[in-house]
Amino acid sequence: MNFVESFRIALRALNANKVRSALTMLGVIIGVAAVILLVAIGSGVQRDITGSIEGLGSNLLFALPGDFSEGGGPGGGGADIRKRFKMEDAETLRRRLPAGTVVVPVIQGQATLKYGNRTFRASVTGGNDQGDQVFNSTYNTGRHYNRGEYVSGERVLVLGDGPRQELFGGQNAVGRELTVNGQRFKVIGSIEAQGGSLTGDQDNAVYMPATTAQRLFGTSDLSSIILKAPEAEDVKAMKPQIEKILRPRFGDEFTVFTQEETLGLLTQILGTLTVMLAGIAGISLLVGGIGIMNIMLVSVSERTREIGIRKAVGARTYDIMSQFVIEAVVLSVTGGLVGIAIGWLGALALQSVVPTEITWWAVVIAFFFSAAVGVFFGVYPAWRASRLDPITALRYE
Repeated sequence: MNFVESFRIALRALNANKVRSALTMLGVIIGVAAVILLVAIGSGVQRDITGSIEGLGSNLLFALPGDFSEGGGPGGGGADIRKRFKMEDAETLRRRLPAGTVVVPVIQGQATLKYGNRTFRASVTGGNDQGDQVFNSTYNTGRHYNRGEYVSGERVLVLGDGPRQELFGGQNAVGRELTVNGQRFKVIGSIEAQGGSLTGDQDNAVYMPATTAQRLFGTSDLSSIILKAPEAEDVKAMKPQIEKILRPRFGDEFTVFTQEETLGLLTQILGTLTVMLAGIAGISLLVGGIGIMNIMLVSVSERTREIGIRKAVGARTYDIMSQFVIEAVVLSVTGGLVGIAIGWLGALALQSVVPTEITWWAVVIAFFFSAAVGVFFGVYPAWRASRLDPITALRYE
């Protein structure tokens, strides 16, 4: 019996039990769809964050309190922070670094904004008058705070698109006053919608002078210091200069990251998370494969007499085995194709909610893994069927 005939018999056997075949494929369908969907989300988030960082420019450096050299990273919890940056540290860097270097002291926190009877919980970022050169933002109305407002600690702020929409109904808020943690502030600018970023949703942020933010939060500490080299090629030489300036006061209890290092670290972390998500989803494929093997074993038991008749009229061991392997592969491949379609459509549907990017390697791996599941979990039932003694099989009831 040739392959075409074995294939035809296998399809006929599957068609005779449509519901059971569909339920058997369900595990593979869910597994493949989950792999594609989770990898698409992981890749999309990685692309989105990478784009946000690259959009800031290639000549940025980030100085953070604490030693992140042992597995930590920007914004991570991998450092024991005992000494915090002060305004004097930022001023020292500004004086001693080459002319043209932008030094921005940064303080971050959470605050409640109120306008009339509307409230909004926002992320506050304080910087100096040069902050708009390092924060990735585009103004749709108004302006950034100036040097005088920064030095005197004026209660002025720039709204992200989130609080502007929530508090002012999307209208122009420039010139209006609101309260931040009970203190009255004047809106001097608003920023276009930007979406998510490394530190969360940028649209839910407000920006104000760092001196004002320090008084608002009752602290003299800085969260970090962001520096912008005059040219991208100056970054490599500037990093040791920054470390030399800060080391007398902080020892090794600080970390300086370049834009390239930050991007590389995040890419590595997000890539690992994406692979982990795919691995977790891949467990569903293994469960689906076990389901295929169970159903094929049931099918062998149900068709024992049929197998005996076929062997009695001349069917070879290879013929019997190939038929059952083909049935298992057809189930897994068909399930894989349906799973690819569902995962692809699901990723497209989720683009309006979370960033997604369908990757060809996830599709290829999911498909071939589903096919391999059919072969692997179909061999034992097929081998068992092919080893049945025809006389015993004919007597089976």
